[in-house]
Amino acid sequence: MIIVGAILLILGLVTGLGVLWTIGIILLVVGLALWLLGAVGHAVGGRRHYW
Repeated sequence: MIIVGAILLILGLVTGLGVLWTIGIILLVVGLALWLLGAVGHAVGGRRHYW
């Protein structure tokens, strides 16, 4: 999710499409939040760590 968010963010900046840029930021933030929760040991979606 983090990688897809970063790709969409870059594509949005290059092409000038605000929708891609916005979706990229949202996916990047959600991916980082899930990764952080999994890294500190909280169960995310029933799993002990998030991949």
